[in-house]
Amino acid sequence: MAAAWAQWDHVTKIEPDKALHDGDTYTGIADTGTDALILGGTTNVTETSVQSILDALSSAETPIFVEPTYRPTNFHSDALSGYLVPIVLNADDPLWITGAHHEWVRTSDLDWDYVHPEAYIVLNPASSVATYTQANCDLDGDDVVAYAELAEQILDQKIIYLEYSGTLGDPAVVAAARDSLSSARLFYGGGIHDYDSAFEMANVTDTVVVGNVLHEDGIEAVEETVRGAKDAQHTS
Repeated sequence: MAAAWAQWDHVTKIEPDKALHDGDTYTGIADTGTDALILGGTTNVTETSVQSILDALSSAETPIFVEPTYRPTNFHSDALSGYLVPIVLNADDPLWITGAHHEWVRTSDLDWDYVHPEAYIVLNPASSVATYTQANCDLDGDDVVAYAELAEQILDQKIIYLEYSGTLGDPAVVAAARDSLSSARLFYGGGIHDYDSAFEMANVTDTVVVGNVLHEDGIEAVEETVRGAKDAQHTS
């Protein structure tokens, strides 16, 4: 059975800590054509805020995953498809490599069939995720490729996530990381805000993730990025 994310071209990340654009609704986000929704953020993501979004999306057919930065919880929702748990490979704070994960395993009673790790490589030193995890972002292309290979070949990760968080990454670096992988899927997030940026980055990665554009510019802008990502994958 293929992994849920094997065919994702475009994913939209909803940050419970941020308001939606004027007039937008959660069900409207699910109808943009995006392949999946991820609920998560670096800070101030609470169980209550996530549950309220899951409730609002109870009738959505789009797969919904929670990306926890707190102890995972068994949410009460048939809409939830599972958890995507970040492991920040270049974090200087070991809490985000194994520390929080050890605590989650020790204190949680989750169905592990629904828990999927993501090997994060954080690449924007100005981002909140870099600050929060104390990530070493002073990496060149060879470093990024080495982390990607380490994640797949040593840690047996199925998702490698290049997180530029708020800024558009170097397409050559992203392409090199993807080319280094045998079967793992490369996610890319950061700076995608319109059709052209989505098209450009979708040409060098497997799955593009948009987040800030949703909260800053709204659903119509997300729909543009969906079109860009889909067009790139269909012409590559």
